[in-house]
Amino acid sequence: MVPLASAHHHGEHFEGEKVFRVSVGDENDVKLIHELASTNQIDFWKPDSVTQIKPHSSVDFRVKAEDTVTVEDFLDQNELQHEVLIHNLRNVLEAQFDSQVRATGHSYEKYNKWETIEAWIEQVTADNPELISRQTIGTTFEGRTMHLLKVGKAGSDKPAIFMDCGFHAREWISPAFCQWFVREAVRTYGQEIHMTELLDKLDFYVLPVVNIDGYVYTWTKNRMWRKTRSTQSGTSCVGTDPNRNFDAGWCEIGASRSPCDETYCGSAAESEKETKALADFIRSNLSSIKAYLTIHSYSQMMLYPYSYDYKLPANNVELNALAKATVKELASLHGTKYTYGPGATTIYPAAGGSDDWAYDQGIKYSFTFELRDKGRYGFALPESQIRATCEETLLAIKHIASYVLEHLY
Repeated sequence: MVPLASAHHHGEHFEGEKVFRVSVGDENDVKLIHELASTNQIDFWKPDSVTQIKPHSSVDFRVKAEDTVTVEDFLDQNELQHEVLIHNLRNVLEAQFDSQVRATGHSYEKYNKWETIEAWIEQVTADNPELISRQTIGTTFEGRTMHLLKVGKAGSDKPAIFMDCGFHAREWISPAFCQWFVREAVRTYGQEIHMTELLDKLDFYVLPVVNIDGYVYTWTKNRMWRKTRSTQSGTSCVGTDPNRNFDAGWCEIGASRSPCDETYCGSAAESEKETKALADFIRSNLSSIKAYLTIHSYSQMMLYPYSYDYKLPANNVELNALAKATVKELASLHGTKYTYGPGATTIYPAAGGSDDWAYDQGIKYSFTFELRDKGRYGFALPESQIRATCEETLLAIKHIASYVLEHLY
């Protein structure tokens, strides 16, 4: 038995918790789920809030151990079709750390805590001065440094692609991908023709973790935390959903004005230090940034604008074709199937997202990735899937980058 630091990962908080998947049929089913959510503490995994549930869809949610019987009875009595995705969340969370890599420090095939990632940022920059430079773009609410890596061969007036990971704290596979991308960039530069060309002609701005405070909190206190860790007067509830905090139809749809909700849009657009730092950086580098890529999990989707409205972007046909080709490229490695399309119809309407905001700033190629899986593990994706997930996602990112290079504007 591998000794798992379960206490430190707070696995014990999740003993007996279940994750259900309910098939929602008609409007009455939607009403029933709303009823259930109003009487029980339910953590929605997908969609991320009860308000986003629509007819003829499925909904994944986590239930506290003491409520599982009540919830199960409610689903049965109302004849709601359902299955249990995870029978005991504690077991699955402990089993996340199944990597066979015996590393004490940083590993690309393990989930790394923030202090390890921060040390890695320094190390990878120091080891690859000809390909990587780093800068500080801001600090978090709790005072942590937001490091941004610039990956590419030095050159003047190079077009750039901005990519961020770790918006939502519990989506651990996301920061894992940003680290993987940087490693593959420096490892294959000068070896692999495509990566070499990309780094010669483009710069990649990589923000390894956006929501650092939240990420730290998922390692120390609550693995299922999603939001930032900011506080404000007038409420004891903590945190804002950083991906509802951008000035793009801010708080109009699919976001909440209640500070206690998982999709709380914040007191104003860019109220969070983290989102403001990201937005400030992009605004000041708009002339060079040609694509914006933001990495989330889970559900295996590639989304493009808009999410804050049912309108389509001006270059919808182009984005749709690019997304189609990209998910085909992604699937070529392990057969992983992604769906794609505009955010509002493909997943659900949600205002204040960074992808819509970046697009409205004039960045024509703006995409959100929802990485593995489709819900078998959800946010508890095991480390043994990091390699395959990152390998296939890298193919997708390289495909987009090549396309952008051929379609500069």
